[in-house]
Amino acid sequence: MHSHEHSHNHSHDHSHAGHHHHQVSASDAANGAFIAGIVLNSAYVVVQAVAGFMTHSMALLSDAGHNLSDVASLVLSLLAFRLAKVKPTDSFTYGYKKTTILAALTNAVVLLVTIGMLGYESVNRLLHPRPVEGGIVAIVAGIGIVINLGSALLFFRNKDHDLNTKGAYLHLLTDAMVSLGVVVAGIVISYTNWYWLDGAVSIAVLLVILVGTWSLLTDSLRLSLDAVPPNVDLPKIEAVITKIAGVESLHHVHIWAMSTTENALTTHLVLNDKLSFDQKMKLVGKIKHELLHNNIQHATIELESADMPCEDADC
Repeated sequence: MHSHEHSHNHSHDHSHAGHHHHQVSASDAANGAFIAGIVLNSAYVVVQAVAGFMTHSMALLSDAGHNLSDVASLVLSLLAFRLAKVKPTDSFTYGYKKTTILAALTNAVVLLVTIGMLGYESVNRLLHPRPVEGGIVAIVAGIGIVINLGSALLFFRNKDHDLNTKGAYLHLLTDAMVSLGVVVAGIVISYTNWYWLDGAVSIAVLLVILVGTWSLLTDSLRLSLDAVPPNVDLPKIEAVITKIAGVESLHHVHIWAMSTTENALTTHLVLNDKLSFDQKMKLVGKIKHELLHNNIQHATIELESADMPCEDADC
């Protein structure tokens, strides 16, 4: 016998409605942050690219390449948010929620490719320095600090609720620190004519980006492979369920991410045989309420009898 999340009683529905309202508000706020971030960073990429070519600065061009990939990431994430709201169909019964995870994975791969291309040119520039106008480099990078910090603050509120939002926040914050490094390099170059420093700073910029990208890559890859999400503790979930009066045992537990903000669980549950059908349904509702407070938004529970043990091979 299956019990789905629609079988909540009135009190559960009321509490869940408040939860969903919070999710919608957070989603709307994130949506606005992504749009603002796209506009601000697109304008700055143009400025950086033009200045980078004019001053022959590889550091500026590397940072522009990174910012361009960030813009692409923001666009993909915004698209994923929109697709996640599309209603389920007969072909896609969960809708398109998982596009948020695929967007995060795509962002990480694009960044790695960008790092590889810019890294090659940066090493070449380090070995064969070219004159760079350090003063202009410092000014343009200084503008980047303001834009990146401002953009990062847009995502600060919701960074702990969604992987894409967290990725955008960390990228923009890293960009601000990177821009600070480019400012320092530009000032030093303008006074010393150490043109090799441009290539060195560019390589340092790319290494910083690589560290942040690796984390995003591993997190999104894990979720793509239906691993237990990082914000869910499986042993804790099992303990929460088994401590509820009337629950004899549970097995065949599977937890995975439906999107970067919603998680699902399926399990086989053995309840006390003395409970009536209505009591079991109320107990299932209580369990789902507890799961909701432990980052499980969608639960499907199969009830079993102790007298009729599970015959599935995976049990």
